[in-house]
Amino acid sequence: MSAPTKNPPFRAETIGSFLRPPAIKQTRAALAEGKLTSAELTAVEDAQIRAIVALQEGLGFKVATDGEFRRSTYSENFTTSGLSGVSAQYVGGGDWAYSDGKGGSRTARIPVVGDRVRYAGSTNAADFSFLKSVVKTATPKITLPGPCYIHYRSGRANISMDVYPNLADFWNDLASAYHAEFKALREAGCRYVQLDETSIVKLGDPKIQRALAARGDDWKELLEVYTDAMNAIVDGAPKDMHIGMHLCRGNQAGHWQAEGGYDPVAERLFRKVRVPTYFLEYDSPRAGSFEPLKALADDKTVVLGIVSTKVAALESADFVRARVADAAKYVPLERLCLSPQCGFASSVTGNPLTMDDQRAKLSRVVEIARETWRDA
Repeated sequence: MSAPTKNPPFRAETIGSFLRPPAIKQTRAALAEGKLTSAELTAVEDAQIRAIVALQEGLGFKVATDGEFRRSTYSENFTTSGLSGVSAQYVGGGDWAYSDGKGGSRTARIPVVGDRVRYAGSTNAADFSFLKSVVKTATPKITLPGPCYIHYRSGRANISMDVYPNLADFWNDLASAYHAEFKALREAGCRYVQLDETSIVKLGDPKIQRALAARGDDWKELLEVYTDAMNAIVDGAPKDMHIGMHLCRGNQAGHWQAEGGYDPVAERLFRKVRVPTYFLEYDSPRAGSFEPLKALADDKTVVLGIVSTKVAALESADFVRARVADAAKYVPLERLCLSPQCGFASSVTGNPLTMDDQRAKLSRVVEIARETWRDA
């Protein structure tokens, strides 16, 4: 076993978003109707963030987020407000649609780049400052959307040829914006950032490969482009800032966009990308086996997302224990941690669980982590 640590990642981790309390939803609706002021909404958000931090610390987590309670989607406070030049539109489904596995589907949002991508300032820095002020025992963590999301969804057709005749300039501008955001967050006291990169693992899904080919993209070429982009982002982070990388196959109101194991991307993902920590979705057979973890470099840690945030049923303790043991056949236990598979509410809609379901799943994570690792 490794020595006890006060540094991330922690044996019991959270991914970021939590179900939005009714008070937040109701206050936002009242604000939209002109019945309340933005200051009143902020006061409600502040109170609910204090409560969700207290919940995380009370359950025994050494890390805490603000639940993304000030955001409408996981990407809002950077992609659509921290950057200029990027807008978004919703389109029909097809191969890009989100599925619940029961015939239900949801549309996908497509970013459109119509002007130079520039850093527009950080709302996250102020949000982090508040989070930092209310944590008592936990390390505060903030999440940012990963850099590849824009191109993965938009493709060349939705990135202006007039503005970016050379796509390398787009990637350079995007990296510069992330570096500015890191700087603002560090000045606010942030030392732990999780990048939610929802694109790379989806490249292994044949359905997604077809959709990419239909617009003229080769998924293998994109794997190189996207891993290069991740490295360009991470290389510009402050040296004392821990960067983790969360990967999932889509998480929208209990729906997902892709399926398939990590096998097709494992070598590039686990060896080329210069992040020390991977938060990996592993809650269902759609994520494949643990075998691709054999490609993990020896200096990296995996946070196993075994407890599902998409379904209400609580995983048994025996099930979670067995899954951790299976993963330890490929990665030493001292380089493993445990978490939910994704956030509970990547958008304000949230997944089909109750607050009690959410609490039970978080408790299960801490329970198994504490019995598995002495430094949990």
